[in-house]
Formats: sequence, C-alpha cells, structure tokens
Amino acid sequence: MRLFTSEALQPGVRKREVFGWAMYDFANSGYTTVVLTAVFAAYFVSVAAQDATWATFAWTAALAISNVLVMMTAPVLGAWADAHGGKKSLLWVSTLGCVACTAALGWVGPGMVVLGMVLIILSNLCYAWGESLIAAFLPELAQPGALGRVSGWGWSFGYVGGMLTLGLSLVYVLGAQARGEAASDFVPVTMWITAVVFGVAALVTLVLLKERTAGARRVADAGWSSFWRRQVASWHLAKGYPDFLWLLGCTVAYQAGVAVTIALAAIYAQQVIGFQQQETMLMVFVLNIAAALGAFTFGYWQDHLGHKRALALTLVGWTLTCVIAALATSKGAFWGAAAIAGVCMGSSQSAGRAIAGLLAPRERLAEFYGLWTFANRLASILGPLTYGFVTLVTGGNQRLAIAFTALMFVIGLALLVPLRLDRGRERALVAASPAS
Repeated sequence: MRLFTSEALQPGVRKREVFGWAMYDFANSGYTTVVLTAVFAAYFVSVAAQDATWATFAWTAALAISNVLVMMTAPVLGAWADAHGGKKSLLWVSTLGCVACTAALGWVGPGMVVLGMVLIILSNLCYAWGESLIAAFLPELAQPGALGRVSGWGWSFGYVGGMLTLGLSLVYVLGAQARGEAASDFVPVTMWITAVVFGVAALVTLVLLKERTAGARRVADAGWSSFWRRQVASWHLAKGYPDFLWLLGCTVAYQAGVAVTIALAAIYAQQVIGFQQQETMLMVFVLNIAAALGAFTFGYWQDHLGHKRALALTLVGWTLTCVIAALATSKGAFWGAAAIAGVCMGSSQSAGRAIAGLLAPRERLAEFYGLWTFANRLASILGPLTYGFVTLVTGGNQRLAIAFTALMFVIGLALLVPLRLDRGRERALVAASPAS
C-alpha cells in the first residue's frame, strides 16, 4: 500500500504538498498529547493548584474559556480567510502563537494557577485556529472519493508526531526522576520540548503548502469591524445545508466525549486507577500508537464502507470504552479501555474531518470548517465541564463522571441517523449565494 497515491489527489496537487499538509498534524499533536493529556493537565492539578479540591474544575474552566473564544472567532476567521485568500497567512499567526504560549508554560510553578490558566487559554485558542485552518485545505488536496484516506494519512501522521514529542519528554522525565528531581523541575522542560517540535515540524507545512484560495470573492464588511454580523451570516448560510448541520450536532455530542479523554485521561488514571506519572505517559504513548494505526487503516476502510456507517462504528467503540473505564478496578482493565479508546480516537476524528469536507461548499471551505471547529470547541466545553461538574457535586466520584460520558456517544449516534451524505454532497456542489 503506497502513501499519497496520485489518483487520490486533486489535479495539480503534488505529493510533497500533501506531505507538508500532513506534517501540520505531526506538529500540533504534541501539544494535545503532552500539554492537554499526558503531562501538564496532571501537573496543573497537583503542582500549580497544589491538589486543591477545586483544581480539576479550574483546569476544565480554563479549557472552557479558551473554547468559548474559539467558538466566537473561528467562523469569522474562516470567512475572512476565504474572502482574502488568507488561510496560510493566518496559519502562520496561529502557529507562532501556540508555540510561544506552550514554551511559556515552562515558567508555571507551584501556586501559579492564574498564569497557568491564562497560558492554557491562549495556547489552546491558537491551536484551535490552526486546526481549523489546516482542515480547510483538505478538500483542495484530496479527491471526494479519497477524503477519508487522505484525512487518515494526516491524522495517523499526527499521532506519530505526538508519540515523538511524548517519547522525548518521557526520556527526559525518567532521567530527571532517576536524578531525584521534582515535577516542578522536569515538567517545564517537557513544555519546551513540545514547543520546539511543534515549531520545527510546522515549518515544513508552511514552506510546502500552497494557498489556493484566490481571495477574489468580495464579501460585504468582511473585516473584523463587523464581527457579530459575520457570525450571524455564517450560521444563516449554514441553514441551507441541513446535513452539514446534522453533522455539527453529532460532532458536538461525540466530540464532548472525546474531549473528556483528551483533557482528563491523565487525571483519571492517576487519581482513580493509581497510575504514576511515568505510567500515565507510557499509557498515552501506547494510546497514540493505537490511534495512529486506527486513523490510517480506518481511512481506507471509511472510503469503502461509507463515512456514516464507519463513524457510527467508532461511536459504539467509544461507548464501550467508557463503560470499561468506569468499571475498571485494576490497571490492566484500564489499559484495555485505553487501547479501544486509541483506535476509536484516531478513527472518529479523522472521519469527522472527512465528512465535513464532503458537505462543505468549495468556495467557503475555511468558513464551514470554522463552523465545524465551533462544534468541536462547544463539545470541548460541554464534555470536560460536565465531567468536572459531576465530580464536584458527587464529592469527587470520577467513575460516575466517566460513565456519564458514555451518554454523549449514544446521543452522537442518534444525531447521526438523519444525516444523508448523498443529499448533503449534492447540496454542497451547488454554488452558494454570497453571504452579506
């Protein structure tokens, strides 16, 4: 099986450009893996917030604030990029912002809760902007019948980048622990490792990826002064694409559950199952291996099986994962849940990005992927905050919280049922009237 086969790509697209596009997934995955999942989340709770009873809620609140900002800005950012041919220039800005804020997390020490929250808010905002912008390039690079596999290439490559960043961090952490260093000494270095890998790998993308949006389409008041008008116009336009709206609803539901895994897996593993820091990092490393294999193989399977059916299967797997994790009383059982989660994580996220590409009108890719990012970030608020709220009102019962997360995937399955890809794709091919 050859990677980046020419028949999967749009006319005029070279394989090196797809490699450059995939390198951005490689670059930014270290941020989610090390900062949001494996290292800094637990560090924030145990060191920065010093294990206060409100620590987990503070962490989820910081993510929620960041995601509200993403929801407010992503559709407008996309509309501006479509109108001005500016996806790549904005990608430069978001990348530099995330790298700088990630590096600055290295200066967060014991008791520095406010600084940690501010930097997480800003770094996650810039990360989400970049995620939305890079996704909007996908339909310009891949043929409609190959969106699943090309999205899978990128997502699987992303997990390789996440593993590299986490692996380098794990090597350093193990050495630091052998020298008797405390977490406040070695965790900051992992932030700098993550920032360097992100910045270097993203340069490959920014050099090889081409801006194909002409920017000739004139949009009334496309500047930032008409911020709220652009928000309303984007959603008004989306009402003409009902299947895209069903996808957004499904995305909010199932990505809320995925967001719980990303933001709180390390906290659950250490506080409920009894994992040590190095065990948590190793678990996330293995989870990334499973996710990379799942995203890559699933992408090919998705193109043949059908996007809707394939996504539904991953949601069933996610539901099973939550049930096992809630009932797990040993590290071995939790390892089993983590393995299933890894396969489903890569598959479900890759599938959602590909389906969005099928249902979005070509002349408004960045804007519609901005709406898709809105849904993802709304999910990233609802999932962790719901989890944090359940733990708050139940006196810290995280097992009940993870069991409640299974309901999110069930709702996602229900919202997937009315979606008709053939109808949605046909609508996307019809030229949309300009939004005012």
